[in-house]
Amino acid sequence: MDLFRKKHVGEISNHSLNRVLGAWDLTMLGIGAIIGTGVFVLTGVAAAKYAGPALIISFIIAGLACVFAALCYSEFASMIPETGSAYTYSYVAFGELLAWILGWDLVLEYGLASSAVASGWSGYFQSLLSGFGIHLPTALTSAFNPAEGTYIDLPAVIIVLLITLLLSRGVRESARFNAIMVIIKVAVVLLFIVIGVWYVEPVNWQPFMPFGFSGVVTGAAVVVFAYFGFDAVSTAAEEVKNPQRNLPIGIISALAVCTILYIAVSLVLTGIVPFDMLNVKDPVAFALQFIGQDWAAGFISLGAIVGITTVLVVMMFGQTRLFYAISRDGLLPKGMSSVHPKTKVPLNSTWITGLLVALFAGFVPLDKLAELTSIGTLFAFATVSLGVAVLRKTQPELKRGFRTPWVPVIPALAVIFCFYLMLQLSAFTWKGFVVWLAIGLVIYFVYGYKHSELNKAKSK
Repeated sequence: MDLFRKKHVGEISNHSLNRVLGAWDLTMLGIGAIIGTGVFVLTGVAAAKYAGPALIISFIIAGLACVFAALCYSEFASMIPETGSAYTYSYVAFGELLAWILGWDLVLEYGLASSAVASGWSGYFQSLLSGFGIHLPTALTSAFNPAEGTYIDLPAVIIVLLITLLLSRGVRESARFNAIMVIIKVAVVLLFIVIGVWYVEPVNWQPFMPFGFSGVVTGAAVVVFAYFGFDAVSTAAEEVKNPQRNLPIGIISALAVCTILYIAVSLVLTGIVPFDMLNVKDPVAFALQFIGQDWAAGFISLGAIVGITTVLVVMMFGQTRLFYAISRDGLLPKGMSSVHPKTKVPLNSTWITGLLVALFAGFVPLDKLAELTSIGTLFAFATVSLGVAVLRKTQPELKRGFRTPWVPVIPALAVIFCFYLMLQLSAFTWKGFVVWLAIGLVIYFVYGYKHSELNKAKSK
């Protein structure tokens, strides 16, 4: 069995998607995916449970791992401007089996991340409604848990279906909507920093590292979830004008802006509120209420809803393009890569994604599965980084619009950082990850290997 048959760069000629995105659109997509759940939800949990005021170091460590990986992603994106992100890159660098494993890993990533984000959106939305004295029936407020009287998270299901409808209209429309929402939420984050900085009490930064360095590193492994968005930027490759130039700009610009904002927010947040009080689902709004700035806390809650909406848009967009790419290669049913003639959108993939995410967000409590998103992200980053070093050796003649500096040092650092952070995650997370990959291998050997386009080409 030829499990490691490879695709070649430029092999796909069926570019049926619409090339309408520029560097600005890609930067906005990246910020849209990265600034959201990380700032508005994860900062509090990571500070209270893992890192304390040293959360800033957690973000720097996670940011460094992502910077090294982003430089490697940028080289691949400029060399292989095709949709599918890490899945497609691995197909060229390592062959079909590893590409399928990585693609299946990313299906878990995007699906769980989208569902978790939709659940977070629902929490903020219900909090906003309660401010106006509106309360939904308990049965419709959270995932299936009869013991607490909840059966479905209806707001999460509704927002997922509305975003699916938006994505089905076309990538240009989705990008415009995202850009407007991104500008609003960055303004809200800056509002928090400008107000909060005057209330910082340095005494709150003591003890700086209450859980030791191991807590800081575990915090980094958890918050890396927040950086996953730049992978979604590379899934848009076939819808980008001049991808060799614009993709690296979009990926690196988004990561730089978001890392600076994360560091500033974590410094101000832990300076305002003692870290052990931050284990709440809306830490940024809570911090402003803590200092008596209730008017600003209301703006923050609204900004959080906007921010989390854009994360959901970009995550679900990434999932649809991933399904499209895997289906086009024959590893999933062909119907998932059919493109609507007018909107140039892979419509079947879009609605399959929407329905699956709505199902998970509506019925499955995702609290224990959040770390699965991080482990899959780190695995993808490490594999792509290794792929850059491999292709420099095996195919040095390929045209590269962007070249990762200091190869193999940068790819090696990315791999070391990512695997080190993976080792900080719980045994439950590792077991879940292995079980998911095992299910993926069964699907590949039962369906994917036989129906692969490369297999068909070989048998002709």
